[in-house]
Amino acid sequence: QVQLVESGGGLVQPGGSLRLSCAASGSFFSIYTMGWYRQAPGKQRELVAGINYGDNTNYADSVEGRFTISRDNAKNTVYLQMNSLKPEDTAVYYCKASLLGNVYWGQGTQVTVSS
Repeated sequence: QVQLVESGGGLVQPGGSLRLSCAASGSFFSIYTMGWYRQAPGKQRELVAGINYGDNTNYADSVEGRFTISRDNAKNTVYLQMNSLKPEDTAVYYCKASLLGNVYWGQGTQVTVSS
């Protein structure tokens, strides 16, 4: 069983930055595939960025070049650095852990980009 706790969300002006953190409990964090997803009101949840056990990353086209996902296995934590934020980045951001068919989600953290 893995528990995920996100933090770092908030209100930021367009063009600003935020760093989200997702702290994981349990063992074997280093071999989990980790991902950040987001869900805006009235829209489906979508993948923002992912990172696997080999530190290979992938990004949604809409955030490529602005967001960076990283992980610190010693701290059981995955991060999402978000730069040049836009109003359309406003959403609840969720952390996801997956391994061998087992999937775990965090409770989400709100990110609001507005002037």
